[in-house]
Amino acid sequence: MKKSFIITIDTEGDNLWKWKVGDVVRTENVKYLARFQTLANTYGFKPVWLSNYEMIADDAYVEFAKTITKDNSGEIGMHLHAWNSPPLYELPVAQNGAPYLIEYPEEVMEEKIYYMTNFITKRVGIQPVSHRAGRWAMNDTYFSLLKKYGYKVDCSVTPHIDWRTSLGQTQGAKGTDYRHYPEEPYYIDEDKDLLEVPVTVRRIKKFYLPKRLTPRSIAGIVWRRINGQSLWIRPNGYNFHQMKDVIDRVVQSNSDYAMFMIHSSELMPGGSPTFPNEQSIEQLYNDLEKLFAYASQFFNGRTLAEYAKTKFHADGLMHEKK
Repeated sequence: MKKSFIITIDTEGDNLWKWKVGDVVRTENVKYLARFQTLANTYGFKPVWLSNYEMIADDAYVEFAKTITKDNSGEIGMHLHAWNSPPLYELPVAQNGAPYLIEYPEEVMEEKIYYMTNFITKRVGIQPVSHRAGRWAMNDTYFSLLKKYGYKVDCSVTPHIDWRTSLGQTQGAKGTDYRHYPEEPYYIDEDKDLLEVPVTVRRIKKFYLPKRLTPRSIAGIVWRRINGQSLWIRPNGYNFHQMKDVIDRVVQSNSDYAMFMIHSSELMPGGSPTFPNEQSIEQLYNDLEKLFAYASQFFNGRTLAEYAKTKFHADGLMHEKK
């Protein structure tokens, strides 16, 4: 029986790595999404477009999203960037980082989640049930609010990754340390209403040639071979073999899914530092085609909602047998 391949896309404005307060957020990357959708569907995969405010406000994106939901070729979920998602709220500035949602007062967190959930429902015509946090940061309050507004599955946890060097905006605010979190799905609490499906990250000890050979990069190769490195199914233009190795690790394990991730703006030339031009985008698609073709031998495509439903169903059957 094949496992599940879950494709997640943080669907957001153009090149937000360079965004600064006061900058206009553009959404030109909408024009480049159909190519990725078509490629994924060709191999039977169903992308989950985890969408933030500026994308849902874009009419062209909404038409794209409605088509996907109508023919069940993918899923629209929520991705919340707290700093520009209504209602706006001024936080004190103590550090040079974009604010995490968990830095805001609880009532403001709730207002933002309520607004985004209803905005997606109004614009796209569906009730979102899947979610990923902006900048990966979660806490118990955030999870509780997701449950309150009907979310069934979250995918913000990145096992083996420590985000504490990624600063927030207020004094002492920093990202979440996920180094000791599970690699496998788990329920957030005893009610089992909300399932956490971690991004697929594995610690692998292996030699990989770097993009450029320098004394420093060679030393890095040796260190990572000895100590291992955290690898994602997350393309950067020169890591096809690493992604394939992560897939192989999942195939050989008891895990029943693998999760791929990318940002929507990385599908556009110049939309990210990673893929600055047409040539780099073509290299990306060359890797994607090989990766999806390989993964399709072992996996069937599922959205996050579909995957979560199988887990809830299986859990219900287990309770019935007991």
